[in-house]
Amino acid sequence: MQYRKIEKLGIEVSAFGVGCMRFPMKKLEDGTDVVDEAISTPAIRHAIDSGVNYIDTAYVYSGGRKNEIALGHALRDGYREKVYVATKLPTWPVKTKDDMWRILGESLEDLETDHIDFYLLHALNKGSFEKMRDLGALDFLDEAKAQGKIRYACFSFHDGYEAFEEIINAYDWDMAQIQFNYMDVENQAGLRGVKLAGEKGIPLVIMEGLRGGKLATAPDNVQAVFDEFPVKRSPVEWGFRWLCDFPQIATVLSGVTNLEQTENNLEIFDRCTVGAMTDEEKALMDRVREAYLSRTKVGCTGCRYCMPCPNDVEIPRIFSIWNNRFQFNEPMKGNWDYKRRIDEGHDASKCVECGACESVCPQQLNIIELLKQADAEMRA
Repeated sequence: MQYRKIEKLGIEVSAFGVGCMRFPMKKLEDGTDVVDEAISTPAIRHAIDSGVNYIDTAYVYSGGRKNEIALGHALRDGYREKVYVATKLPTWPVKTKDDMWRILGESLEDLETDHIDFYLLHALNKGSFEKMRDLGALDFLDEAKAQGKIRYACFSFHDGYEAFEEIINAYDWDMAQIQFNYMDVENQAGLRGVKLAGEKGIPLVIMEGLRGGKLATAPDNVQAVFDEFPVKRSPVEWGFRWLCDFPQIATVLSGVTNLEQTENNLEIFDRCTVGAMTDEEKALMDRVREAYLSRTKVGCTGCRYCMPCPNDVEIPRIFSIWNNRFQFNEPMKGNWDYKRRIDEGHDASKCVECGACESVCPQQLNIIELLKQADAEMRA
């Protein structure tokens, strides 16, 4: 197992961090859904026995507290002492500072531990950070550290670079967790966020390193780019190898669902080190990115000049969903992301063809017709 030293904290963490979010579920006789611990526990313990020392869960994973409970069971018999446990404080149900203490207490109980190593404010964006800051979350983190209930104060993030810059500069964070992969160099915190964290000495934990599995299987034109390269690796290994080349990254989370996936990750991460990517390999990944981008349906840059739409159509988001489905060779119809827009009344069918968006679009896109096409392709 490869390890990364976190200078700021004086510890080493495994380059491979086990993500627990995707463990399979099963139904009990009374109909209750729980994590299938016959699968999750062997996977977790095998990873730890093989050198993994970073395990990530959250209060809300698996339908609320169930994931933490399953992890607490897996870490019995001396396994808790071998790992750093990360879990998260959800921001959306928090109304008061007392809620923060209650949720932390429940996480400690579910994980069967007296402290949490990495405690994250969950999925921060500009709005949720401002809410939590105003409710006293930063003082709460300081107090929880002082009481020994958490060791490191952290956050996970889903927003643009400007919000990331504001949040990371607002507090002396011990770690930040971001979505990052070779397709997201300009999305969310992006490459600029990676460099900023490095300049501040704040270690990064990476989630969605394979874009939720989208980068695990390459479409034909992308696979052809991989096949032309003399060194043969799976798309999964190329994705993780690219990430592990960054010295700012402490650990990369991979959500495993069974023992086989755990073993596959162990083999891959044992070969992934800082500086392992050659110039030729980096150029390959640039070509792979270009091959994915060549599958773009619409050249929307997400500038949002077209927003707000007078009829509440989420134009940039709809085009982003449409592009993602085509780029990653996924079924167009029936995807939950577009269905949610339909359910909330923000889908393309709500367009009344007023033309306000087209008059301000810097790309001069034929938005009205493109929305019709997107709706026809994606509507369940």
